[in-house]
Amino acid sequence: MLTIEDLPLEGKVVFLRVDMNTPLDPANSKLMELNRIQEASVSIRDLSKCRVVVGSHQGRVGRDDYIGMEQHADALTNILGKKVRFADDIFGPTAVKEIDSLSNGEVLLLDNLRFTAEENMEFSPSAAAKTILVQRLVKHFDACVLDAFPTAHRAHPSIVGFSYILPTCAGRLVSKELKALNRIMTVSKAPFTTVLGGAKVSDRLEAIDTLIANKRADKVLLCGLIANVFLKGARKIEYDIGIDKEDAMVERATFLMADYPDTFQLPIDVAVDRSSERVEIPVEELRAGDRVFDIGSKTIDHYSRIIRSSGTIFMSRPPGLFEDPRFGVGTEAILRAMASSFGTTIVSGGHLSAALHRFGIREWIDHVSTAGGALVLFLGGKRLPLIEALEAYEKKMKDGH
Repeated sequence: MLTIEDLPLEGKVVFLRVDMNTPLDPANSKLMELNRIQEASVSIRDLSKCRVVVGSHQGRVGRDDYIGMEQHADALTNILGKKVRFADDIFGPTAVKEIDSLSNGEVLLLDNLRFTAEENMEFSPSAAAKTILVQRLVKHFDACVLDAFPTAHRAHPSIVGFSYILPTCAGRLVSKELKALNRIMTVSKAPFTTVLGGAKVSDRLEAIDTLIANKRADKVLLCGLIANVFLKGARKIEYDIGIDKEDAMVERATFLMADYPDTFQLPIDVAVDRSSERVEIPVEELRAGDRVFDIGSKTIDHYSRIIRSSGTIFMSRPPGLFEDPRFGVGTEAILRAMASSFGTTIVSGGHLSAALHRFGIREWIDHVSTAGGALVLFLGGKRLPLIEALEAYEKKMKDGH
């Protein structure tokens, strides 16, 4: 794939797709850490002779982290040491006016791309190129730089639509991630252990199947909401969990445990909130209405022993609500077990990056990726739409188009 040096970008209007989706402090909705924004700033600096229009998303529809990008613009301004303009718009008159008024060296951040419905759906490249988002903006851009590695698994218009029409290359983060991951996976060794937490159950089920099928997960240690799905599949809890398509998810988990009987490790005990206190109980004592916020001490010990005997350990999403000190015990303990192991360690996602900084152990992990679901699928050997878009444009160049 092409990089920034391979395209004549000086003086051009460049659409830079990054991923600055950042965990928010539940107490005040402020950005918890700036790692993804700092990563995005590298490509912005290297496009200093261009007119740069930055696009990113933040959160998902209906969730507490679904907010505008004003804070991100302020953070970018501080990191870059120069004013980053902000458009309270995406493809309307305000955004277009701001884009057309840019001078060389100036940077404009558009509002949350997911505020437009099309950016919450996935398309083929040709169909994405016909979306309103792309059609309204593409005439104002000269080139596209794709640097949203954490969103590489999503075929959204901003990922595969502009790149279908415009000269397109990889940004610095994409190049850095692929180089580091290819190097790490070359030297990685068995047994492979994967720690999966988080609330994106459908994504996690796909990821688990992919990792096991490609021999990248000899053991899968489950935490968070995905663990509840498997616990229900194993009949260790009987009540409704309260997720979309719950019966289908539980059925899939049941089949996976039957197909790979020695692979999955489920929590033995969990931490719940009782009268504003952390209380640990065996999973068999969970009742409808209980909200699980962390794994318990026995589970931590069990998982830590497996981690320390592994050759390669990959962790995606925290085991608990680490932002709350009462429920950060499991996240810190698992990360410290990884840090003290002799295996190759990979940690993914913005939340875990924030946790590593909070606990002061970032430098003890071999590779910390900004990506979550994209990295899981990449390690499992899946083709990612962003990577395919970059390869497709490079092929066009080679073929003389």
